[in-house]
Parts: sequence; C-alpha cells; structure tokens
Amino acid sequence: MSFRDRPRLPVFLQRRHTDEFVPPGYSRRDTEVISRVVAAGPDTAKRTAQALADYWSGRTGTAAGLLELDRAAGGGYYPLPPEAAIDAEAAAEALGGGELVIDVQTHFVSDRREAATGWYDAIQAMYKSVAPDWWGGVDGVAAYDMAEYLRCVFLESETAIAVLTSGPGLEPDRMLFNREMAATRELLDRLGAEGRLLNHCVVHADVAGEIEGMGRERDSRRPVGWKVYTMGSATAAGPTGLRGWYLDDEDTGVPFLENARTLGVPLVCAHKGISQLAPTGSPRDVGPAAKAFPDIDFVIYHSGYEFPTSQAPEEGPYSQATADVGVNRLVKSLRDAGVTPGSNVYAELGTTWFCLIRRPEEAAHVLGKLLVAVGEDNVIWGTDSIWYGPTQVSIDAFRAFQIPADLCEAFGYPELTPERKAKILGLNAARVYGIDPEAARRRAGLGDTAWVRAALREYAASGNPGR
Repeated sequence: MSFRDRPRLPVFLQRRHTDEFVPPGYSRRDTEVISRVVAAGPDTAKRTAQALADYWSGRTGTAAGLLELDRAAGGGYYPLPPEAAIDAEAAAEALGGGELVIDVQTHFVSDRREAATGWYDAIQAMYKSVAPDWWGGVDGVAAYDMAEYLRCVFLESETAIAVLTSGPGLEPDRMLFNREMAATRELLDRLGAEGRLLNHCVVHADVAGEIEGMGRERDSRRPVGWKVYTMGSATAAGPTGLRGWYLDDEDTGVPFLENARTLGVPLVCAHKGISQLAPTGSPRDVGPAAKAFPDIDFVIYHSGYEFPTSQAPEEGPYSQATADVGVNRLVKSLRDAGVTPGSNVYAELGTTWFCLIRRPEEAAHVLGKLLVAVGEDNVIWGTDSIWYGPTQVSIDAFRAFQIPADLCEAFGYPELTPERKAKILGLNAARVYGIDPEAARRRAGLGDTAWVRAALREYAASGNPGR
C-alpha cells in the first residue's frame, strides 16, 4: 500500500522516522499547528477538487502546513502567499523552481528472502509504536522496496541525480549490500537513465579484511565514494555491543583513509549525528581527519545533528557553552583543526532538514551555522529517502524557507538567496561528485523514468479523482 493511499497530514507534520531513531513526540505548538491544518483540510480539498489524500501530499497541502508553522513561529521563516494553500497555480509558483536537484543520500531495502525477518520486525514495531493511528500505510516489504524508491525519488520528485547508499551490516538482513547498490545503478543505466543513479560502497573499517577488500569493491562496484558508520560494527565488537572507531585513530581511521586515497576514490561519506549520542557518532574527529587528509573530501551525513533531549538541548547559536551540542560539535571540530570554509568538509542535510521543517527557529540556526562553518559551496542536499515518502515535499519546503533578517544580523548568518539555495540543492554536489550540471539536466529528461514522470504530472494537472 502506498504512503499516499490514506488521508492523513502533510508528511512533514507526521512522526516519520528512519530505522535509526524513534521520533520525538509532538510539542504543544506542533499539536496546535496540526489541529488548525486538520480542521481546514477537508473544506480546502473540496474547494480545490482534490481528494483529501492528494491535497495533503500536494503543493497546496504543503503550503498550508508551512504557513501554519510560520505563523506559530512568529513569521519570517516560510514567507508564502496565503493563496498558495488554496490555489494550485499559486502553490506551484511559490514552491516551484528550476534548480538542479542532486540527492546524495537515498535508500531502499532489498526484498531478498533472507531479509524477511529481523530488520523488518524491528522497523515495523517502531512504526506501530509511534503512529498507531495511521498504521497500515507501511505494511510489509513493499513500503521500502525498489519500486517505491523509484516513485519517491525519480517519479514524484524533481531529483535529477541520486546517490544510493545503505546502512551497515554483514548479516542477511542488511538493507542493501554493495553488490545490490551497484546492480541497481546498472539497471537504471539500462533503462535509459544512465548517470542518474550513483552508488556508494559501505566499508566496515573495524572489521578484519574490509579495508583490504576496498580495491575489489572499487573494481567490481564502481563506487563514487565510501560510506562509513563510525559507531562500529557488531561483528567486530562481539556480543557485548558496538566498539566504534574514529576517522583520525591510528588503528582504523587512518589506514582506511590512506587506502581510499591510494585507490583513487577520495570521497568519504561518514554518518555523524543521529547517533543517540554514541561517543563515536560525534563529529569531533572530522576536523583532525580533514586536516590530515586535505586531498580527501568528507561528506558528513546529518551534519552532526541530534534530536533535542534532556542531555542535548535544541540547536541555537554557536557558543563555547554549547559547543558539545549537535551541529556545534562539527563547527567546533573544524575550528579547532583550522579547517576553513570552502575546504574539504561538506555538511549533508539528510533527515536533518526533514526533522527541522516543523521547527523553523532551530532550522535557521542549523543552516546558518553550517553556512558559516563550511561555506555556501559546501552544504549539500540529501533527504534520507525513502523513509519520508516522495522527496518533493522536502525540496519545496527548503525552497520556501528563509533565515529571518534579524537572525542574520545578530549571528552573522548568510541570507538564503536563490543562488545559495541552488548551490545547496544540486550545484555543490555536482562539483563534489564530478557531475556536469547541464548534462545532468539533459539526462533527467531522458529514459523511461522521464516519460513516466511526465505522465504523472499530466495526470495530476488534469484534476485527478481520488484513489
């Protein structure tokens, strides 16, 4: 069953999550915003001749949710015209854009028979516990499979190029093995979408033989970069739990980075943040590693962001007193190591941005701090799809977002101009991954995925009836 088949809410107002975290509960303000959106939804859907599910998942529903979030936050974050919530043309004008979109963090889950237990049991139990009122839309393997991936990333999104990656694991229930990521890329190439999908290879650097095997993976899988989870591998740690490692430690991190450089694939994508505050999930090692290996590019997945808890308060401006909080840890690591903006560290926004959409004040500080710390050429778009459904909602919310002028003046944050947004949505990743932007635009209009997407757009524009 598709995510869109049941009326609920605009997706960014739902308690969505990945396999890596349980989402925090709703705040009082969240509840008030949701109440207003829910109250207005049925009448507005009827006025716009849409089924309620299509209204929630379309641009008018996105605009309605963002406008309520902006009002609750005091204004200036999502400066959309009110008519965007009730008029499809106004919504398209307010939320549309012509930017090249390159998504550097996407996932799906293999439907191989061996994976039918374990991973699925855990993820489904987590969904049932946090969203029992709408449980049913993510039943079974099909909610995360390749077909759903193609829909969410390429058919119902403006994404031109995506990077397919995976979580770690050496057991049969791993979401995707390196061979499967490479095979998916080859399949899309054969469908006429050549170059629209790139793939990582996951390296468990703390597992014996993995560093030595990187050459074989490079030759057989053709990865554009190496994905690592420094929280550790259960296989390496044994039954007592994860051991973990750092990018700058002499036993694991340094040999891994030296091999990445030697093999001629000098791009390392490190999961930092969304770690339940695991010590080795901190980005404190990013600055030293980047300084020691200036010829390697480091893409920091999630940018060190952590969910607010009693131990980790909400993100605000950077200060020495809060240097151990979330994204500030990455800022501090770069400052202490002397890694300047525009260097070889890139801040990636997957999951981080989705979770910040409904907390615009925090979003302003996170984006502002990252733009200052790594520079406007080094913030990179990612969504962590397919966990949140079609990625267009996140793209549109980012297009609409602004850092208010008073915060820019108070903390030195750059304004989110159209030019900076275009860099973040695609041009920065194009440079890092060696992609020709104009060639990428052309490829996005070719192949089977392009004509199916065009047909979907025409269907939606025709005032399609509800499902």
